[in-house]
Amino acid sequence: MKQSELNGTNLTLQDLVTIARAKPTDAKVTICPKAWERMQRSRQVVLDIVKKGKPVYGINTGFGALASKQIADKDLGQLQYNLIRSHCTGVGAPFSREVTRAIMLSRANCLIQGFSGVTPETIKLLLDMINHGINPVIPEKGSVGASGDLAPLSHVALALIGEGDVEYQGKVVRSDFAFHQVGLTAAILGPKDGLALINGTSVMLALGAIAVIDSDRIMKQADIISCLTLDAVRGTPSAFDMRISQLKPQIGQVDVSANLLKIIAGSEIIHSHPEDGKVQDPYSLRCIPQVHGACRQTLRHAREVLECELNSVTDNPLVFPETGEVVSGGNFHGEALALCMDYLAMGVSEIGNIAERRVEKMMNPHFSDLPAFLTKNSGLNSGLMIAHVTMAALASENKGLCHPASIDSIPTSTDKEDHVSMGVTAGRKLLEVIKNVQHCLAIELLCNTQGVEFLRPLKTSPALERVITLVRKHVAPIEDDRVFHKDIEWLYRLVQNGEIIAEAEQVTGPLN
Repeated sequence: MKQSELNGTNLTLQDLVTIARAKPTDAKVTICPKAWERMQRSRQVVLDIVKKGKPVYGINTGFGALASKQIADKDLGQLQYNLIRSHCTGVGAPFSREVTRAIMLSRANCLIQGFSGVTPETIKLLLDMINHGINPVIPEKGSVGASGDLAPLSHVALALIGEGDVEYQGKVVRSDFAFHQVGLTAAILGPKDGLALINGTSVMLALGAIAVIDSDRIMKQADIISCLTLDAVRGTPSAFDMRISQLKPQIGQVDVSANLLKIIAGSEIIHSHPEDGKVQDPYSLRCIPQVHGACRQTLRHAREVLECELNSVTDNPLVFPETGEVVSGGNFHGEALALCMDYLAMGVSEIGNIAERRVEKMMNPHFSDLPAFLTKNSGLNSGLMIAHVTMAALASENKGLCHPASIDSIPTSTDKEDHVSMGVTAGRKLLEVIKNVQHCLAIELLCNTQGVEFLRPLKTSPALERVITLVRKHVAPIEDDRVFHKDIEWLYRLVQNGEIIAEAEQVTGPLN
């Protein structure tokens, strides 16, 4: 079992996603004692403010446009319950299990830093839910990405107080029922607890974290799979010469060129055809370092922004125990995340765009010298004609999904919240782009492994032969038409889980 002790500043994107994807029996999350003490100190500040009776936003006032209304002490608990219930307005399909767990963990990591004044036991319960596999049902639509991801996080908070629906042991049940099964007790909300649970960027952060980890796999696999296509169409790796990239030393381009040379090294196919036969390869082959490299730089930026956000405090108002102050600000605003996720969506989409062009080259016998649509008996067999059409559909869909959500804003709360980020929309679209590109790479892999079959007994590089061997465990060479959907889904799973990278790196060593 992987055990993680959180202190609010030590969580990585990889840790977050690993725990989110783990079974409850494989991961346990706890709070370090110093973080617990910090939460207690900030909680005491909140309780002291209540005793003094001075109106302080978020503690004894209304919320948003109702901030000027002071609430009587006897109603402060009810205020928090009313907040959670009224803000549970999410619609649409629920987030996946892994996204839900990432949301819970990222919110807990924010609050345990001790600047929110939240009751410590409430955050322990949130982690207990992760540890026991009790996952709130969170509708994916309803956040505009500022003033916190209010609607989706309210569904998490509703589960904490025993009133929300959760997925537990494969069934959707009330959270109080699930708590009873494992010996937990629903949270009792006091001053500021409800607001602290919902006022932050934890939903868009969870989406972005998963996207970064999956995009990193996409970038490496795109390098591997493109090399296999290069060999299938008898292309040349001369354009990957490091001297070329050193004259345009964009860091992504340099990393990709180094990868490609490692991956293709030792190919018999390269040396079986004259390099000057086609003079120059098309851009989709010749410019792989420049295009893949630029896409990697969108990932580099997104990783930097999201890693910073993961260990940041995104609540409002913030409690400073050293001075006893409670200060309102705007750390709940998701502009930085929305912008970087829109940027990353464009970068990932371009991986699919250039891959689709490479597949077209394999389909076209006038370019590749391979049989039309990679089938021996074309006419009777359609081969991979429509696999390419599917890929074209996915690449085209991504162009619409890449319209940036972050350039939109719509005022809410009687214009008090007059500029918002649309960060959750950006994150949801980004994950859809990633799934589409994973399928695009799966289709390219189906095509180029078939293309290499027509060049046998020549072998490609040792690294790529390992990849082909992995593919052949699941997908047989194509002799006649069959249901290719099943082949694509097998290869999609290989792209998702990163096995292709592991196989290639057995020969190349760690790739950039």
